[in-house]
Amino acid sequence: MMDIKIIRPEDTYEMRQAILRPNQTIEECQYPGDHEEKNFHLGAYYKGKLVSIASFYKEKHADFNEEKQFRLRGMATLTEFRGQNAGSELILFAEKLMKKQLVGLWWCNARITVSEYYKKLQLQEKGETFTIEHIGPHKLMYKKL
Repeated sequence: MMDIKIIRPEDTYEMRQAILRPNQTIEECQYPGDHEEKNFHLGAYYKGKLVSIASFYKEKHADFNEEKQFRLRGMATLTEFRGQNAGSELILFAEKLMKKQLVGLWWCNARITVSEYYKKLQLQEKGETFTIEHIGPHKLMYKKL
């Protein structure tokens, strides 16, 4: 069982770099809006060790009409903890928080390599595949709450 907590943005930087952006500096793994009050960051802990992270930003995507939207960025799980529901538990926790705020939809630019994972969490794809420079091919995915 994972322990899910709201964490500081700084708590995500090392894992963001190690897993998502190994060719970038820690400074480049700090995202705009990390410290804005309306945004939140979650960590999954196993026996006191941070094993998975996810950051949510109050950000509208032009392709969706919902007034209240959040964007997921920087979700990562340590390799040895994948398949143990750490990420899924983070998403469920985040969805509960967003529902309390009457958020209508959340979305992300998902790497193609993990789009099947997001489909298991009931996200849908929208549009064509696109490439983010230095990171690779992505799909816009979303879930209505």
